Amino acid sequence: MVTQEVNKKKETLEEATIRFAGDSGDGMQLTGGQFTNATAIVGNDLSTLPDFPAEIRAPAGSLAGVSGFQIHFSSKEIHTPGDILDVLVAMNPAALKANLKDLRPGGMLIVNTNAFTETNLKKAGYDKNPLEDGLGQKYQLFTIEISRLTQLALQDLNLPGKLVDRSKNLFALGLMYWLYTRPMEQTIEWLNKKFASKPDILKANLKVLKAGYHYGETTETFISQYEIKQAKIHPGKYRNITGNEATVFGLIAAAQLSGLTIFLGSYPITPASDILHELSKYKHIGIRTFQAEDEIAAIGAAIGASFAGGLGVTTTSGPGVCLKSEFIGLAIKTELPLIVCDIQRGGPSTGLPTKTEQADLLQVMFGRNSESPVPIVAAATPGDCFETMLEAVRIATTYMTPVFFMSDGYLANGSEPWKIPQVSELKKIKINYRTEKEGFFPYLRDEKTLARPWAIPGTPELEHVIGGLEGEQITGKVSYDPINHDAMVKLRARKIAQIANSIPDIKVVNGEEKGDLLILGWGSTLGAIIAATELLIEKGYKVSNAHIRHLNPFPNNLGNLLKNYKKVLIPEVNLGQLRMLIRAKYLIDAQGLNIVGGQPLKIQSIVEAAEKLL
Repeated sequence: MVTQEVNKKKETLEEATIRFAGDSGDGMQLTGGQFTNATAIVGNDLSTLPDFPAEIRAPAGSLAGVSGFQIHFSSKEIHTPGDILDVLVAMNPAALKANLKDLRPGGMLIVNTNAFTETNLKKAGYDKNPLEDGLGQKYQLFTIEISRLTQLALQDLNLPGKLVDRSKNLFALGLMYWLYTRPMEQTIEWLNKKFASKPDILKANLKVLKAGYHYGETTETFISQYEIKQAKIHPGKYRNITGNEATVFGLIAAAQLSGLTIFLGSYPITPASDILHELSKYKHIGIRTFQAEDEIAAIGAAIGASFAGGLGVTTTSGPGVCLKSEFIGLAIKTELPLIVCDIQRGGPSTGLPTKTEQADLLQVMFGRNSESPVPIVAAATPGDCFETMLEAVRIATTYMTPVFFMSDGYLANGSEPWKIPQVSELKKIKINYRTEKEGFFPYLRDEKTLARPWAIPGTPELEHVIGGLEGEQITGKVSYDPINHDAMVKLRARKIAQIANSIPDIKVVNGEEKGDLLILGWGSTLGAIIAATELLIEKGYKVSNAHIRHLNPFPNNLGNLLKNYKKVLIPEVNLGQLRMLIRAKYLIDAQGLNIVGGQPLKIQSIVEAAEKLL
């Protein structure tokens, strides 16, 4: 077959939001990931939102089995994966039905028509074929026989039908590379490495990728090609990073900056499992990982590592925090450094394993028996997981306490360009093991931090006993004396409260120090809040935004900052948990925007809520 390139016009855009959607076996995460890497190489700013089915093997073609990957990329700084789609690539009817609501009117809809069979239409709940029902009047509809064109590209290789069908995602990827002027070289290199030992599969994938690209060049279906210029970014070395990857790098950096051995005791749970998978690759630099038989064993081993002089870390999500609660209480009572990573997901119970939520804040704040406060820090972006983890380790080792590190499914799986820090920019984490025997008692506290000494078992003449029973001040001996217990409870609480003296003041991110409205957030809502605030300021409103990293204790100046605004809006992916804490502590009439749909907050939702208040 002879093809001839058709003259196309090239349009320059400022930004675009694309979603690849198909069956869970269609390779949408791989497709989106490769498109993201190519976009990073071009130099666009970007933000991604992978969306996984909750069921491991959902029925093929069903709504429950739809997998999606969204990327927002731009020639300017962006903060979110985008509110609304410019392009939807739908590989089957279920993908179309699940995602069409997010495509803007006039947006580009690319569908694999070969998948729109009577059986697949029925599985998706369609009574008739939607492609023949006026979609072209509302959207730019491009009906492409992706499956058939994939088969044609591979017809001379005599490959099994299933293998041929599984390659169709690369046709879609090649087409989108052409449409948005992305380079294919990075994906070609990746394929060469991945399938070096399987030359037939390698040849097939390369042929299909290039077939999709050349289809865009030669077909008369597309009359335009799009280009998004490189974004202006601060000089430095960058890489594309997910929140879970940044969390891992934060732990590795903490190990190097402190000299501690990091021990991760973990039980696999979505969306935290990738931290265990990734961290296990670094045994050669002294990182220790342990996949336990359950959540309780995982945290128990981590506490043991801290008692032995390492830094115990455990990773989980909301359901696992429930199971770990008793051992967290033990770490509070024994006053050992421990990092508990809560990568939040939709709940309660098993809930929405692959969707995001911010609904564990009250759980990590109060979800234990008795008076048992713990410091809490929350990351705001995928890259911020690195800095937030370093802060969690600093607090844990300085104050001899467990610390909650909070992220969520959106941050864990989403990605953004991350400027790799210089080692010289990172502050050392000072560790003070107790070695001298004179004047040693296991609960004799540092005057400044109120931390008890960290004495490693085996240190001569520093033998001591710690445990879950209440201990006597200074000596740590078991004590049932009510006056002693009252004093110890208050000491532990005061130790946590005074951490506020060592954390930075909260600052306004956008806007003025005083005004009509402050939009206050925590965790993964930062991007949407910044974008909404910028839009509101452009409209002439006196609006500012601030974001809380330290959720317990709060920054010392937070109360004064809140008083500088007539109204406060707190957007959260829960039913108002931070709002409740703010109202209780500072006695202000904070209002909430609360949506618990398993998805990140949209910019427009925040804008509308703010305008309603104003």
